Amino acid sequence: MPHRIIYMGTPEFACPALQALSERIDLDVALVVTQPDRPAGRGRRLQSPPVKQLGESLGLPVYQPQSLRTAALRQPLLDIQPDLIVVAAYGLILGKSVLELPAHGCVNLHASILPRYRGASPISAAILNGDQETGVTLMRMERGLDTGPMFNVARTEISGDDTTASLTARLAATAGDLLDLHIDGLLNGSREAIAQPSGATLTRPLVKADGWIEWTCPVVEVERLVRAMWPWPRAWTTLADGSAFQIHIASVDESRDEAVPGMVLNDRSGLRVRCGDGWLRVHTGQVAGGKPLTGAQFAGNRRLPTGRLVGGVVRPPVPGPMIRLVGEG
Repeated sequence: MPHRIIYMGTPEFACPALQALSERIDLDVALVVTQPDRPAGRGRRLQSPPVKQLGESLGLPVYQPQSLRTAALRQPLLDIQPDLIVVAAYGLILGKSVLELPAHGCVNLHASILPRYRGASPISAAILNGDQETGVTLMRMERGLDTGPMFNVARTEISGDDTTASLTARLAATAGDLLDLHIDGLLNGSREAIAQPSGATLTRPLVKADGWIEWTCPVVEVERLVRAMWPWPRAWTTLADGSAFQIHIASVDESRDEAVPGMVLNDRSGLRVRCGDGWLRVHTGQVAGGKPLTGAQFAGNRRLPTGRLVGGVVRPPVPGPMIRLVGEG
């Protein structure tokens, strides 16, 4: 009789692992649990999460509770009596009643090399911090946030042009392969988990203000911010009229010209902005109400003339540091 699996996930990151489970004839993905449909886009139309779309395309039953706080909301999971629950970026913390439900427990696919970057934004954090590598950790879940013991880690290099979008796609595929490699051991009990080492860091969910560019920072840090904030909330600054200017793609420019941080240099060679110790070349950007333009297309733009300063406001508040050591207040 096939092992009964409940799969819990929401974004694109969680799709390859679900696909891998669905292709196993010795497994029964008895229920897919994902977040409710949410308004999205300019029209604010309801949009199904990627895991729901994939689950339905595979002919799997899909359940979208607002929460799992009550016995009634948890009942569809209890009815399955699963052998294993697999979680990948589901978006809700699971309580004791769910964690203790499966015969072989709950496991999680987390997009970092634990204990580094527990929490909500591990991929963006790795890029922002200038890490050379990251990975996916297969771990046993417990009541703490990403604190459980680890079964295995699959590592991957972070390239110099990786964005959160490109790295997420690679790690998603890695997560699917990692789960497929170890699912048998998880179900027969042969895979042993080891405790996480010390030195844990915790990341919080991103907010729009995280994309704010502080032009006094070194240019390498600003360039990493641009990549870490793509596709959301995107790196941004303000123009003289207070409107937002997003920077989608950028690189470190080798120019040695001196200028104050935030000064624009806009000529036939393209668009550059001065940082604390060098220039950021803007390859693609977007002013409020406009469409994305290349740096060359911004040449002569009246809202970004040479000599104009951008970002002349105080940084919007954020809910504490994006990355902190566990144990800090």
